[in-house]
Amino acid sequence: MRHFLISRLATAVVAACVSLTVQAQRPPSESEVARYTGLHAAAATGEVVAIAASSLTRADLNARDGNGRTPLPVAAFRKQYAAAQALLTAGADANALDRQRYDAVTIAAVANDVEMLKIALAGGNSAKNTTSPYDGTALIAAAHLGHVDVVKILIAAGAPLDHVNNLGWTALIESIVLGNGGTAHTETLRALVAAGANVNLPDKAGVTPLALARTRGCSAMVTILERAGAR
Repeated sequence: MRHFLISRLATAVVAACVSLTVQAQRPPSESEVARYTGLHAAAATGEVVAIAASSLTRADLNARDGNGRTPLPVAAFRKQYAAAQALLTAGADANALDRQRYDAVTIAAVANDVEMLKIALAGGNSAKNTTSPYDGTALIAAAHLGHVDVVKILIAAGAPLDHVNNLGWTALIESIVLGNGGTAHTETLRALVAAGANVNLPDKAGVTPLALARTRGCSAMVTILERAGAR
C-alpha cells in the first residue's frame, strides 16, 4: 500500500512540478523587450557592437529590469550568444540572479542550451550556485528535464551532486520521480551515478532512489542503481 501511495504521489507531482518550473522562469516578454533601452535592449537583440562600443560601468552592466534581470540573463533567455560573451568580457556579474533566482547557467540548463551553458561557465558563472524558488541547482533542473549533455557538462564543472532542494530531492531523485523512465532520464541517472552521486540518499519521506525507481517501474534505472550498490 505504501509503495502504491508513493507511486500515485510521484505521478501527481510530475505535471505540477513541470508546470511550476515553466512558470517560475520568466523570460522577457515581447512587450518588455520593446520597452528595453541601453544594455538590456542590446542583450535582447544581440547588438554586440553596441555592447562593445559603450563606455560601461559596473552599474550599467548589472542594471536590473522590472523582473530583476540584468542584461546577462536577458541574453541567456534570448539565446544571444555573442551578446552574453560580450557582457561577460566587459565585466558583467556572471552569477547575477533574477527575481525568480535564476542565473544564466540555470536558464541555459532548463533550455537545454549547451552553447549558452558553456559561455556562462567559461565567463565565471558557477555550477555550484543555489538557484530557483526551489533552492535547487542547475544540475537538478537539468536532471529533472533529462538534458543529458547539460548534466554531463555541469558535473564536469563541479556541480554539487547531492544537493537537496526544498522539495527534498537531489538531481538523482528528480531524474527518477520527475522523469518518464525513458532513455534521456535513464542516461541522466547513469551519468549521475558514474560521477559518484549518493545512490542511497532518500527523499523527505525516507524513500530511497531504488524504491522510487521500482515503484515507478523504471527497470533500467533499477538495474543501474542496484549495480551501484543501492539499497
